Amino acid sequence: MTNAIEISGLTKRYGPVVAVHGLSLTVSCGETFGLLGPNGAGKTTTVECIEGVRRPDGGSIRVLGIDAVRYPQQVKARIGVQLQATSLPPLITPREALELFASFYPNHRPAASLLGWAGLAEQADRPYERLSGGQKQRLALALALVNDPELVILDEPTAGLDAHARNELHELIKQFRDEGRTVLLTTHYIEEAEKLCDRVAILHRGRLIACGHPAELIREVGAQHSVELTVRGPTVERLAIPEGCRLVVRSQPRADRLRLKLLTESLSRAITELVQQLPPGSEIESLHVRSATLEEAFLKLTDDINADRTAAETSSNAPVGQNRIPADTGTP
Repeated sequence: MTNAIEISGLTKRYGPVVAVHGLSLTVSCGETFGLLGPNGAGKTTTVECIEGVRRPDGGSIRVLGIDAVRYPQQVKARIGVQLQATSLPPLITPREALELFASFYPNHRPAASLLGWAGLAEQADRPYERLSGGQKQRLALALALVNDPELVILDEPTAGLDAHARNELHELIKQFRDEGRTVLLTTHYIEEAEKLCDRVAILHRGRLIACGHPAELIREVGAQHSVELTVRGPTVERLAIPEGCRLVVRSQPRADRLRLKLLTESLSRAITELVQQLPPGSEIESLHVRSATLEEAFLKLTDDINADRTAAETSSNAPVGQNRIPADTGTP
């Protein structure tokens, strides 16, 4: 078995609203896969169909080789899930919660080992209501591992946490990958997906608009790196803009000083060409580079989709006799 999850043509409706529209994707065993998109993109509905919490209206889902639509109980026995919001009785302790969840499975991990793994040994007997937000999320992750699952599904695991608690959870999620588990992560924190995921699928209005490694998506959409360079020396005004770069700022406050800001799709080539043509006797006073990010790729992809949708809707209202582009009425 090479794929942990195989989805084909998944569709889910809530009345007239199509939350997921013909989604197809695969998640390989052992990879950390991110479902990325804004609120309302269909991420949670997708994972709820995978988990067997919701029944899809169309399409097929196979999880660990099992037909998840026909045999959801078999799937639930082999996966671990952290829901978007976890609610436990206010007075239950982490130890009691882990022991309770362990009793649901014939094979399970000891509560003590999970408490240590999640960094909750000192809070093991503290009431749930007295745990911090980060501690509650770490407990939710520990509960997702009670049955020693092959696949772990995390739905917005760091939503609402401060930066310190978010970083703690990131380290625990990385441990899932190091243990060889498959991780399916939904998030609207784009930097989180870029940091944690081997591949990401970008959802928009229930549709898949892109899928691949974050670096691949950045290249495909042409998201650009920036280079800011200040050079001092004789004849620096002759410095030429490398091929493939777009000039944003060129200023020369003094005869012997030149400041450039460029945008480029090839950061290494731009820097190499700039340095190679520096006049003799000149020196670099400052060099600042900023790599293109998944966020820029995400914004470009979704902006393009929104622009196409607006154009289609505008065209659909055109007077009779004018060319029309059919509007996508199946997407909420």
